[in-house]
Amino acid sequence: MIAAPAASHRPTMRILRLLAFAAALAIVSPAGAPAQIVEEPFFSEFDTPDLAPGFDHLPYAAPEAPQGGTITLSAFNSFDSLNFVPIGGEYPRSLGLLYDSLLVESQDQVGVFYPRLAETVRYPQDLAWVEFVLHPDARWNDGEPVTAGDVVWSYEAVVEMDLARPFLQAAYEEVSRAQVVDDRTARFEFDGGGTRSAIAQLAGMTILPRHWWTTAGRDLAESTLEPPLGSGPYRLVDVDAGRSLTYERVADYWGRDLPVNRGLWNFERVVYDFYRDRTIMFEAFLGGAYDFQVELSSRNWGIGYDTPAVADGRLQRLELPAISYRGMQGFFFNTRQPQFADIRVREALNYLYPFEFVRQNVMYGLRDRITSYFLGSDDYSQSGVPEGRELEILEEYRGQVPDWIFDQPIVLPDSANADRPGVPRANRRIALDLLVDAGWTLDGAGRLVDAEGVQMSAEILLSSSVLEPHTAPFIEEMRAIGIDAGIRIVDSAQYQRRYEDRAFEIISFAYSFYPPPGSFERNRFHSEAADENGSANIIGVADPVVDDLLTRIVAANDITEKQALTRALDRVLMAGWYVVPHWHSDEVWIAHWDRFGFPERQPRLDIGRVNSIGYQETWWIDPDRDRALEQAGR
Repeated sequence: MIAAPAASHRPTMRILRLLAFAAALAIVSPAGAPAQIVEEPFFSEFDTPDLAPGFDHLPYAAPEAPQGGTITLSAFNSFDSLNFVPIGGEYPRSLGLLYDSLLVESQDQVGVFYPRLAETVRYPQDLAWVEFVLHPDARWNDGEPVTAGDVVWSYEAVVEMDLARPFLQAAYEEVSRAQVVDDRTARFEFDGGGTRSAIAQLAGMTILPRHWWTTAGRDLAESTLEPPLGSGPYRLVDVDAGRSLTYERVADYWGRDLPVNRGLWNFERVVYDFYRDRTIMFEAFLGGAYDFQVELSSRNWGIGYDTPAVADGRLQRLELPAISYRGMQGFFFNTRQPQFADIRVREALNYLYPFEFVRQNVMYGLRDRITSYFLGSDDYSQSGVPEGRELEILEEYRGQVPDWIFDQPIVLPDSANADRPGVPRANRRIALDLLVDAGWTLDGAGRLVDAEGVQMSAEILLSSSVLEPHTAPFIEEMRAIGIDAGIRIVDSAQYQRRYEDRAFEIISFAYSFYPPPGSFERNRFHSEAADENGSANIIGVADPVVDDLLTRIVAANDITEKQALTRALDRVLMAGWYVVPHWHSDEVWIAHWDRFGFPERQPRLDIGRVNSIGYQETWWIDPDRDRALEQAGR
């Protein structure tokens, strides 16, 4: 059983950390005025890092872990490119195994980064610029050194590319200039002063090998199935297009002995098999085709694991507290569509989603309703009525936001119905009243039509049939009041193209959230991104209040102010009825074949990043368990 995270507040460590913070360098500017320059072997947006410089390993890693063996994992849908930069093509998320970032974020503390490619970080107190000084031993996996030229090129190639993925460009929007100071030092400058959030975005950027991408006819703007060169712990050794990927641990990986890497990357080979059908994928897992599953299906968790392998312990199930942050998941309205540009229509359709019926009959009562775009922490999520600093912020926008949000909580429609499946009749009446107020009427044929007699349409785009049982009752409720509603299920490539091109009416989608919020939220909700194909603002939010709050959130260097601003933003977004929210759980469900060992001490903020790339970077194959499982036959 995985133990709960242990607190660590040792006085001696705290003194060492404070001494590290005091080790800033005072230099003299060309004009002769003293300028305080901070140079640190870490970067923190807000808090003093838990780990003092010179720490041996991350507290949730086991340096003594045995290495070797193969882990087989699953991935849903497919891929047609191994280049994640251009907007065209579907790339596998596991490509992260190939690359190192400048710094690596702690899984114990929000916004705390420790050295990987960069050995130190240097910046002035006004945050006008930041310099990353690379580790002298940093190497690409072909033996070439990682240089400041690679860092600057990785930035420039993305921001100057017409069809780069907007979320990548959004990470650098505060940067005004990048330059090579020397072979090991890259500088980024910010017009008008930077923010700690902007530096954090740069700390996590993926660095690409300029020499590899600019030779042999390669083009970073084009899709490719050639295994790319990286500097990370694994190299890609086998590609079966759209079907499987095999990664192999780099024996002479330059960063193997870095404190942030000790005890990580313990598998010799990592294989990802791709499945286009989740039912077939689950059956393959039960049959032993792959090793590990983060279970997302309530039905599977409720009744799908009634197998001899679970009963005799060969297949382990874990229910862990959901300590990672989560964002909004739901049916997202495309507000560029005329019928959904009206907030009354969006609110009306929220009254028609029979969540309680779906919860009890499809999800076995195992999920709760999502009530925030920033789920996972009271620090960032709105709740109750606004108060304190959040209320003061909202008061600045009185007259631009609904009056009711100042003294009423955000409450989603109650769909509990003891008399019949679906929503209560009262919900239908409220929905119809809102729709009539928005100019829609029922014609003689029972169709909901506008002033020109055109029936309202509401097609929901899905990338998998898995969500069809969760969606069909919603469709029936919309049809019951005269809406031409339906479900469209497409493959992953079509789904991606359609949401990038905004070719949908309603889409089932999910936003991830990892605090503190920054420029990624601008790409999701700012009006400048609303009409930019491929941006994360797939809803089409274009609200001056939202824009202003986002600007203030990005600029805030005080954590309590950033939290209050985010709660205010959350409340304004929820009051806009842009989404019919889905569901979440306070637990993470994991199933794995009993062949692994893992540290007893787990990260405070995640479970070994299994939700990001499905790879257990702190786990290893336990020889005794593996041998016993093989003998028992899985």
